[in-house]
Amino acid sequence: MFTGIVEELGEVTAVETLDDACRFRLRGPVVTQGAKHGDSIAVNGVCLTVVDHEGDEFTADVMAETLNRSSLGALEAGSRVNLERPMAVGERLGGHIVQGHVDGTGEILERKPSENWEIVKISLPADLTRYVVEKGSITVDGISLTVVDAGHDHFTVSLIPTTLDLTTLGHKQPGDPVNLEVDVIAKYVERMLGDRAQGATR
Repeated sequence: MFTGIVEELGEVTAVETLDDACRFRLRGPVVTQGAKHGDSIAVNGVCLTVVDHEGDEFTADVMAETLNRSSLGALEAGSRVNLERPMAVGERLGGHIVQGHVDGTGEILERKPSENWEIVKISLPADLTRYVVEKGSITVDGISLTVVDAGHDHFTVSLIPTTLDLTTLGHKQPGDPVNLEVDVIAKYVERMLGDRAQGATR
């Protein structure tokens, strides 16, 4: 489990295209500390497994399903990525519960800078609209953010200077894709209420 608090802004150093997958090599001095084969690291909000690591770089394989459901397929050597290790038991939950299981992708629609923050408008797939509410939590490229405004096909978030400086959202422009993960609690509530409604009609 992750928290959506990005530990560092890493970099893709190599991409190897396979028949039905990709192998990424990524640089991240912080997240590779103590890393070993089989560990999980979130890359732009996608939970990936460490295949091997050497120095401050690690390798991860990404299957076709993940490439199709996320924006990782657009990465190339030199791309910057948000990196986070799983939360250790007993640590503070600084963001919200993040699984690293991307629900869909959105697109940066608009950026409105101001003196102390920036409002970013992001498109929202129709099947995710019901999970996004004003002042609720959403994960964008692995970053735990609070929804400012929730529309029927978009939402907005307000970014402080720290987020702009230390994550990919400080660099992405209108038209760029982002990975989205909605609050898992909302999905469980929907499923439980649906099961209860079905039981009542039997």
